[in-house]
Amino acid sequence: MSDGKPNPNSRHSKYSIEGDKLVRKAPFCPQPSCGEGIFLARHANRWSCGKCGYTTSDSEE
Repeated sequence: MSDGKPNPNSRHSKYSIEGDKLVRKAPFCPQPSCGEGIFLARHANRWSCGKCGYTTSDSEE
């Protein structure tokens, strides 16, 4: 059962509302096969795409 706390991995945690604007918290995958709408997942020392496997380290961004 749920403990009443929101799941940090759910879709609504990827966005925030600032004023009247919807702000995306994570970058999109830059690969043409994915593009806008596919977020990069945050790991301890890198960002990665679960769809195409694109990975970038924190030092590159």
